[in-house]
Amino acid sequence: MSLAKDVRKEETLRYERHQPEQTLLYQIIEKYYPQFLAHMTQQDTDLPMYVRSEFEEYLKCGRLEHGFLRVRCEDCHNEFLVAFSCKRRGFCPSCGARRMAESAALLVDDILPYEPIRQWVLSFPFQLRFLFASYPQIMGKVLGIVYRTLATHITKKAGYNKQTAKTGAVTLIQRFGSALNLNIHFHMLFLDGVYVEDNYGKTRFHQIKAPKKSELNVLAHRISQRVAGFLEREGLLVRDIENDYLSLDGLEEDPMLQIYGYSITYRIATGSQQGRKVFTLQTIAPKIDQGVESGCASNVAGFNLHAGVMSDAQDRNKLERVCRYITRSAVSEKRLAITTYGKIRYDVQGVTNAVGAWMRMNGPA
Repeated sequence: MSLAKDVRKEETLRYERHQPEQTLLYQIIEKYYPQFLAHMTQQDTDLPMYVRSEFEEYLKCGRLEHGFLRVRCEDCHNEFLVAFSCKRRGFCPSCGARRMAESAALLVDDILPYEPIRQWVLSFPFQLRFLFASYPQIMGKVLGIVYRTLATHITKKAGYNKQTAKTGAVTLIQRFGSALNLNIHFHMLFLDGVYVEDNYGKTRFHQIKAPKKSELNVLAHRISQRVAGFLEREGLLVRDIENDYLSLDGLEEDPMLQIYGYSITYRIATGSQQGRKVFTLQTIAPKIDQGVESGCASNVAGFNLHAGVMSDAQDRNKLERVCRYITRSAVSEKRLAITTYGKIRYDVQGVTNAVGAWMRMNGPA
């Protein structure tokens, strides 16, 4: 019986080489990336080198003809060929999954303490998503504003100030939405409380209660006002009697700017149907309970603040699931399919996006 178990274990751990050329995503990019590149060239538009490298390196990822290692097992003496990976950060599912697992393990094992952790998610109005994609340095300064606002709130709610108590957070910035659109938003894993040093020199943790709807409304409004004030001082936001608008005259000519704008608004970026809304099919699906507390979200002037996911100090499994979610790659191969009409379908949590108009099988994307 023991021998049979050992045999099954050996079969389970047997190495199988990843073959990306057999996946649908690889086949789509391999077929249509050259056409997309030619289409952009016809429009006298050159893609930035980092975009071209992302595609070209992905097409080499996991392919033996582009380099490999010969690995020999010390126990069974079998030899295996392990192809080089692209290690890119864009849309490669294989490298993305490996980075997701490694990042989540690093956060849970070495960085986040055994204390209650709450996830704060902040998304922005469309105009700011475009601004952050164009000016990453501005996004970094806005992140500092958001962090200080939330940290001050947590510290004061615990009954202390920043001189007597400390909190902390790890922030991951996601650039994509579930529909593969450009949607820059912050995932902030905050300590759900503060560290305070007592009279004996020992540091103790004081947990706070979950935020109320009214608190989130105040915080979202405060963040929106502080971000607006910062952008105005930077000369990027102009206010008049009737409305406010962003001044983006200083933007350099970048072929990605037009694509950013279309992606943010769910429109087709290139091709014969440029400017049209992406075709979407909606289906009624049962609501899935993901352990999200009710009333833990607020929306003020396009600033959406959510704080409904919290993991207890000892629930490291839930914390790791949250870390995996926020470090995942943009594209899920399991959600890709080809329809009977020869279009690409991408399923988004019960909502099917027929993005064939965006990436048609009979023409360039």
